[in-house]
Amino acid sequence: MSSTLLADATVLANSSISFDVSDVIHQFWRLTVDGLAYGSIYALVAVGYTLVYGVLRLINFAHSEIFMVGMFGQYVGLMALGFSPSGNVYSEGVVLTVIYLFVAMVIGMLVSGGAAVGLERIAYRPLRKRGAKPLIFLITAIGMSFVLQEFVHYVLPKLSGSKLGGTNAQQPIRLVQPTEQFSIFGAPVTNVTIVIIVAAIVLAAITEILINRTKFGRGIRAVAQDPDTATLMGVSRERIIMTTFLLGGLLAGAASMLYTLQIPNGIIYSGGFILGIKAFSAAVLGGIGNLRGALLGGLLLGLAENYGQILFGTQWRDVVAFVVLVAVLMIRPTGILGESLGRARV
Repeated sequence: MSSTLLADATVLANSSISFDVSDVIHQFWRLTVDGLAYGSIYALVAVGYTLVYGVLRLINFAHSEIFMVGMFGQYVGLMALGFSPSGNVYSEGVVLTVIYLFVAMVIGMLVSGGAAVGLERIAYRPLRKRGAKPLIFLITAIGMSFVLQEFVHYVLPKLSGSKLGGTNAQQPIRLVQPTEQFSIFGAPVTNVTIVIIVAAIVLAAITEILINRTKFGRGIRAVAQDPDTATLMGVSRERIIMTTFLLGGLLAGAASMLYTLQIPNGIIYSGGFILGIKAFSAAVLGGIGNLRGALLGGLLLGLAENYGQILFGTQWRDVVAFVVLVAVLMIRPTGILGESLGRARV
């Protein structure tokens, strides 16, 4: 019986997994470029997870929906600017296109930032005032994730006259047609890829400077290390917590614009769920509570899943990303750059 089951399992694995090393080697540079683009998006969202964890020791699972709200925010913003969803690429010229992309990103950042601050005030602050246990925070975070999803799924269509939300993805608004700008060892690098990677690098650098070289950043690090002592030294813990949520939300909003630039038809009520889990995995992979770890984890996860989808098959893309996470944590439980979760610092 056992040999029969083993034979059946082997046949099933062979039929569903295409272990094609030669194809990975042949497409290595193209996969690397695409993986860095996706990884840059994961990294920006992962920073939001790691900042909140560093300050509150809270895994904010609703952060994926903050990202999703940002997608809808920048989508509405583009419609307010006169763009109608059609799926066609608009030709506005380079200068105007850059301006519209910047405006869309700012709108997405403001919407996500506002939603993150609102989430903190409505869901988490009352729990802190009551001295709730960490498990209560975690359950609340998961609950708020579903609340935001279902609001966009069921309530938003009624408020907008079925123009927004619902079961299906939004009809895309395409501002940029991906066109090859140059190549790296034969791998095409498009204008979209350049915008995503450059924007992510700039935002990551600004965040790094903000956290490590400003008074606000010192406040974040002080609260993360010892909230009671920080309060005695005149640091407002509540203000730091609110601005930390705001910063994470702003980065998630920026990532939402970059994501819809890469995948224009990805604006849907559940669009942040899997991406949010991957971003959280990236934060843990790099070392949750470590800002640079989140960035590194996002890039590595983007590369791993891109290589894996060719090595094992497209249907295994998400599985590969999580298997890599488990494998790394088995070797280094604290993540690549992180300390133990109980001692992590921003």
